[in-house]
Amino acid sequence: MSVTSGMVGDGFYNRNSAPQMAAIEYVLPWLEAAVADMRLDDVPATVGLADFGCSEGRNSIAAMKRLVEACRRRTQRPLLTIHSDLPTNDFSGVFAGLRPAGRSVFDDASVFSAAVGGSMFGQLLPPGSVHFSMSFNALGFLDRRPLKRLPGYVVPNGPSERAGVGQVSDDERATFAMQADRDLQAFLHARAAELVVGGKLLLEVFGASDELRTCDGIYDALNGAMLEVLAAGSIDQRQYEDFYQPVYFRTLDELVAPLAPVESRLAKLYRVDRAECYEVPVSFVEAFHASGDVARYAAAFTNFFRAFTEPVLRSSVAGHPSLDRLIDDIYTRAERLVRDDPARYEFHYLSVAMLLTRRE
Repeated sequence: MSVTSGMVGDGFYNRNSAPQMAAIEYVLPWLEAAVADMRLDDVPATVGLADFGCSEGRNSIAAMKRLVEACRRRTQRPLLTIHSDLPTNDFSGVFAGLRPAGRSVFDDASVFSAAVGGSMFGQLLPPGSVHFSMSFNALGFLDRRPLKRLPGYVVPNGPSERAGVGQVSDDERATFAMQADRDLQAFLHARAAELVVGGKLLLEVFGASDELRTCDGIYDALNGAMLEVLAAGSIDQRQYEDFYQPVYFRTLDELVAPLAPVESRLAKLYRVDRAECYEVPVSFVEAFHASGDVARYAAAFTNFFRAFTEPVLRSSVAGHPSLDRLIDDIYTRAERLVRDDPARYEFHYLSVAMLLTRRE
């Protein structure tokens, strides 16, 4: 059973995921260059293109449009775009986005599209049916909760040095790092089974370096809000300790580690074409620096992280008698914390990415 139901639906994630799209746009030139020299055998006749972790579809479809355009510079064969996420994902936005006004968004009669519900940590598509796989901003969400509780903080990477409220032990952090590595290996094996020989896999996910971590600011504010509702008596100590976001922020070294041993099984399945850690500008951060409008900044920042943290939080406190009111109170408090001291919750969006080729 998945540890999350996906992102907040009803268009909320689509409206609040501009930073994720910026991280995707950075690696789209990798995608185009990879397609230009990608192996295209005669079989299978249909060129399969798959995105894992499509959420409500806006970012997924935007990336897929670039991929379709790149493929059309190579071939006029039929293309099949696959958009996959958890069965509990709100796919309504995906379907609406794929066929606006009743016709394909790709404006090509030979491009067909489908959605597939399932965990990306297992094989979801037939063997040898995919030429290009991609996944953006998704692999950091863990397949399972390796610990029942994380009593000192709300995310396993721990608090930022700037905020410094909360703690995660070295043993706890190591447990989550091992789970993240198992998840990554499972994902890579599943995609290898689906890819044709010579096929490509582009994997990008929010990450961390020695200097910056994407989790900083986000979870400092969320943890601060949780501590406030704990102090107010809205939740008890057990509920606070039971709640954590099953998300891990990898370094670039951790991303490429399963492929590093030359004799490893995965190294025999894939060639690493490119790997990089990078930071992208965040639109609401830049707008704040330009205008100084801290209220607008705090609202935009909070909506951004609410879009991907609320489902897990809501599930964790599902038995609360005033659930909707509690959830709104937590995010209202988080927004106030950011508004009152934006420097304490400074935010940077850091990504790690790699481009792989399926070996013989």
